[in-house]
Amino acid sequence: MQQFSNRVAVITGAGSGFGREFALTAAELGMRLVLADIQQQPLNETKALVEAKGASAIAAVCDVSKAADVESLAALTMSTYGGVNLLFNNAGVGSGGLVWENTVKDWEWVLGVNVWGVIHGVRVFTPLMLEQAKADPSYEGHIVNTASMAGLLSPQLMGAYNVSKHAVVALSETLFHDLGAVQASAVQDSAEGHGRQIDCSVLCPAFVPTGISQSHRARPVDLLNTESPTASMKLAQSMTHKAVSSGKMTAA
Repeated sequence: MQQFSNRVAVITGAGSGFGREFALTAAELGMRLVLADIQQQPLNETKALVEAKGASAIAAVCDVSKAADVESLAALTMSTYGGVNLLFNNAGVGSGGLVWENTVKDWEWVLGVNVWGVIHGVRVFTPLMLEQAKADPSYEGHIVNTASMAGLLSPQLMGAYNVSKHAVVALSETLFHDLGAVQASAVQDSAEGHGRQIDCSVLCPAFVPTGISQSHRARPVDLLNTESPTASMKLAQSMTHKAVSSGKMTAA
């Protein structure tokens, strides 16, 4: 994308971490914002911060693991702003411990948010972006999926998280190729040589000071474990919190 002013950005996980920083940067670029998060209070705080920068913004509580929530988010986006240019599939959670000790609920929670959240975002918003591109030759769109270095490596005590982030990398690479396939003729016909109207990226950060080590605070009640955490789960939580808080891999 070359133009950002007055374009529309949809950001999941906007209440903290990368999502909030994406929102602040987009506001500074003059974008109109659709902010989504599962937690109302931090979502409201982000909305206030971007509005203080002069940005137009709407906020919606959204559980990205649920198809209906993401579909409602898309409908709200289109009814409010009439389109979308940037999609940040950023919401994510973390759970650790020895891979055989992770419970079914651990797997359902982590894969629900980290994998299905991205799947729903891609499934719902990509067709809308393609329709805009078809109707407007000057349209520009981009999708950013937040994965992790854990999507490229496989650290110990992070089994469910590793699996989820490897899946996001694979999904993003496939999305890149699929977008190229459906836009091949448009690229060949491009007089300016700017390439595809819609593209995608996958973000693979290491440990960064975000709220992911405390993501259990927003874990749905029906996915809470009834049994006490194992020693490996406690160790993984402690190590992750230290590394994320400091932003240093060596802190773990």
